[in-house]
Amino acid sequence: MTRNELQMWNPFRELDSMHRRMSQMLETAFEPSALNGLTGWTPPVDIEETDDAFVIEAELPGVKRDDVSVELDDNELTIRGESKERERVGILRRQSRRVGEFHYRVRLPGDVDEDKVEATLRDGVLELRVGKAVPAKARQIEISAG
Repeated sequence: MTRNELQMWNPFRELDSMHRRMSQMLETAFEPSALNGLTGWTPPVDIEETDDAFVIEAELPGVKRDDVSVELDDNELTIRGESKERERVGILRRQSRRVGEFHYRVRLPGDVDEDKVEATLRDGVLELRVGKAVPAKARQIEISAG
């Protein structure tokens, strides 16, 4: 065996190869055709719980207010809409921003007050403030003479 035939083991090369194979597998597994007709993308979302509300922030750069809808059913929140491709004058050489329909659904971890929901879209961030339901307080009940 010659010296050129010997090659030192490089764990980083193997990790890189494994990472590429996993990425390819995940991309194939989650193509729209593999999701039974579901298409689109999911925006990055943060959910914060305060004492009186859930605060949800979804990144929707370039999306107009009229192209977003928000629904709250019981304590399940759904955000859906569309990021539209803008008209271009020149040749698009690279595109990494997502366009098309998006969809996000989450079940909030507590009871909510559907009458206390506020939504604002500012600087590409949709902020939702969903008020928590006020739990019923214990009270003394007077017993009347029968």
